[in-house]
Amino acid sequence: MNRDVPTDRGPEGGETVDFATRFAGSETFRALFREGMALVEETASYLDGPGRSESRGLSRAASLIYATESMRLTTRLMQLASWLLLQRAVNEGEMTQEQAGLEKAKVRIESDRPERTGPGWDEVPETLRDLVDRSRRLQERIRKLDDAIYTAEEPQAREAVPNPVADQLGLLARAFEAD
Repeated sequence: MNRDVPTDRGPEGGETVDFATRFAGSETFRALFREGMALVEETASYLDGPGRSESRGLSRAASLIYATESMRLTTRLMQLASWLLLQRAVNEGEMTQEQAGLEKAKVRIESDRPERTGPGWDEVPETLRDLVDRSRRLQERIRKLDDAIYTAEEPQAREAVPNPVADQLGLLARAFEAD
């Protein structure tokens, strides 16, 4: 086992790996971070450039949807970027996982409204709809990771899970100690 990764003693005396610390330092996280930040940049470029001109020719209903969805999109991405930056700060030793957990309370990453449909939605530029879809998929991935990282830290969530292999090894060890 890598001794650089924090571990705890589990209920059966075995070591458990701190998922949050392991994840924050992983290549998987670095790829997720790059993907999230690239989506933020791509969205900003689109909304400041082509999106601005594409939105000018929309009907009133589509224009309202465009404005609403672009605001939701930027808000969602800022929340996701904040979460990613907190995890990176943990990875780089700038803050502890506990500190990040406290700061994370200010970040909203729960899923928002379901997919848009209705009058005017079909007129909204495909690029904006694509950015919205991609941001929602990223949000869902981050939400699941957030649950795995921060729910596991709560004491009530750390229930003892039966481990039949550890139980058998314990019985064997006690049997040989008796001899």
